[in-house]
Amino acid sequence: MRLAFRFRIIPFVATVVLVVLGIVLGNWQTRRAEEKLSIAARLQERGTQAPLVLGDGGGVQQSERVESGLHPTGIEYRRVRLRGEWVASWPLFLDNRPLNGRAGFILAMPFKIAGSDKHVLVLRGWLPRDAVDYARLPEFQTPVGTVSIEGVATLSAGHVMQLGAAGELKPGMRVQNLDWDTVAKASGLALEPFFVQQAGQGEGLVREWPVPETGVDKHRGYAFQWYALAAMAALFFVITGFRSGRKQGG
Repeated sequence: MRLAFRFRIIPFVATVVLVVLGIVLGNWQTRRAEEKLSIAARLQERGTQAPLVLGDGGGVQQSERVESGLHPTGIEYRRVRLRGEWVASWPLFLDNRPLNGRAGFILAMPFKIAGSDKHVLVLRGWLPRDAVDYARLPEFQTPVGTVSIEGVATLSAGHVMQLGAAGELKPGMRVQNLDWDTVAKASGLALEPFFVQQAGQGEGLVREWPVPETGVDKHRGYAFQWYALAAMAALFFVITGFRSGRKQGG
């Protein structure tokens, strides 16, 4: 029996679209998996390194910046030790940050590095929302004078859905999302381009920071599904083409 293939333009175009879509999205998920593997590797490597010391030296030491490329992406996930004092006049409350099923805020506050005009925006910890008075901000304590704190550097304070544009940033304001350069412009403070998630307990704050989730297997699974879609679309086009050709020839 002679094999015959019937070529039809519309199924061919549809197949090309599905194959291209499957390959593109599969490649994207593969890249996401590779990025997550890179994050996991950085977390493991930098978690074992000695803390970077900021204070009495003008921010991250110049030798560290040059030799290790630590500023700013190179400092991400590194443990950091800060010495200086709080800028208590500029508290900010990151809204819609639940913890263990309870509504609350993340308190952010600038920290002036000792011996420098530089500041770091520190995520001090979690505070519960008043269950009765929605407008009431939670109380907290701020140490006075020169103190030392420790934490982990991060490039983001987290992101939640935000409806509409945020208003002009002011001290004591509730905000949905926060970036260091906006705070720098509004406050006039010279801020380092990263955040620090403060470690330890105290001052009435809860410091349970989520570990960045890698989700490598999830991305690999999605990539396999998209590649499978591309392969199935091509196979379906070939099989139906031969079937149509056989019927036409018969």
